[in-house]
Amino acid sequence: MAAAIKPTYTEQELIAGCITGDRKFQELLYHTYSSKMFSVCLRYANEYSAAEDLLQEGFVKVFKNIEKFRSEGSFEGWIRRIFVNNSIEHFRKKANLYVVQETEALTYEYYDDNALQKLMKDDLMKLIQSLSSGYRTIFNLYVIEGYSHKEIGEMLGVTEGTSKSQLARARYLLQKKIAEQMPHIYTAPDQEASI
Repeated sequence: MAAAIKPTYTEQELIAGCITGDRKFQELLYHTYSSKMFSVCLRYANEYSAAEDLLQEGFVKVFKNIEKFRSEGSFEGWIRRIFVNNSIEHFRKKANLYVVQETEALTYEYYDDNALQKLMKDDLMKLIQSLSSGYRTIFNLYVIEGYSHKEIGEMLGVTEGTSKSQLARARYLLQKKIAEQMPHIYTAPDQEASI
């Protein structure tokens, strides 16, 4: 028995099919983008099942709003923005994101900046997921998504200073966790100098 050949559609055909509510096109869109969007959800969720919920909620929003896509940029970027916004909205409702008070001058002792680059992707994902939702959200928005502190402040309803202090604390906590849990990756600056 021969394997079924999946038809290939252009992005515009896929979008048009989803606008009409055709299940076949919705399924194709889901299979095309679900893996990448699940990675986005995992970065904001604290556990796998929460990421699965975010994935489903995100695709519901994509299908509900797909007619609003105006081809002004990449379609994948438009979908990604929906997933990021959905994740932020979800965790703003569920958790108190901002436990650290803003102060004028925050100083944290930083560990080896290269340690994060040396980690395997899955190890880093686990460490990011272990952060509180507030630290995790701001870390993801700034470091991974590339938003400025001003944009993050507007999205989350906080000041730029709060965003900066949350990011500094998140980085510090991640680097501390690396030093504690993965000492073979972390090299203290004084040890490095003596090598």
